[in-house]
Amino acid sequence: MIHSMTAYARQEFKQDWGTAVWEIRSVNQRYLETYTRLPEQFRSLEPLVREKLRARLQRGKVECGLRFESNLANQGQLQINKSLAQQLIAGADWVMEEAGQGSLNPVDILRWPGVMEAQAQDMDALSNQLIACLDKVIDDFLAARASEGEKLKELIELRLAGIEQEVDKVKTEMPAIMAWQRQRLQDRFEEAKIELEPQRLEQEMVLLAQKVDVAEELDRLVTHIGETRKILKKGGACGRRLDFMMQEFNRESNTLGSKSISTDITNSAVELKVLIEQMREQIQNIE
Repeated sequence: MIHSMTAYARQEFKQDWGTAVWEIRSVNQRYLETYTRLPEQFRSLEPLVREKLRARLQRGKVECGLRFESNLANQGQLQINKSLAQQLIAGADWVMEEAGQGSLNPVDILRWPGVMEAQAQDMDALSNQLIACLDKVIDDFLAARASEGEKLKELIELRLAGIEQEVDKVKTEMPAIMAWQRQRLQDRFEEAKIELEPQRLEQEMVLLAQKVDVAEELDRLVTHIGETRKILKKGGACGRRLDFMMQEFNRESNTLGSKSISTDITNSAVELKVLIEQMREQIQNIE
């Protein structure tokens, strides 16, 4: 299956511990680059998040972010540190006795740091649940890449069919073009009042045919079409291979244009370059 490097996925998860939103987006890039944006209390998850992304992606600039809102109602009941409170009360009584004045406000004791404590969340369990949520978002993200990749594949196959048509057109027109060129050569000799023996004329035509022969270029184009279709069918991370094939396509189309001896072949060479460039633009987004 072909995967695009451009995709987006987002999911919101609500549990007793609160609300978490995972978001993943990517654009085309020559290699794989991953960026994470996590809340401070989950910084320790960053290596694991990167590892999961790298295990399932090959190329692209990928950004993964997490937004987290804790459910205050489920953070646990408040607990009193009785030992610390008793020490504070005893100390306050001693100060008031020594000073001979003052009164003790119980609320001040409760406000003292460490006297009132909320039951801490189990961060390990919470982290495991968030990572499980991330796996679901990565699945959606890959599905989006695959869907976009199938569209790119269809566009490339359409251009390959166009190239095939141009190759067939040139093959069909070549005999007529060579006959036209032969007559043109004879007419020029007649205008110059040069009489050539039939054998000499055939030699001239053979030399001309060798210079303008595009059969090899057309055969290579047909081979490249087949190889590109094979790569598309195999799927996977094939963007680099497809990009190499576009270089090969360009080489043959340039040679075809340089050997052109008629406007029809020139037009076909130009059309080939347009189709190849359109494919190349699409391939830039394939993983």
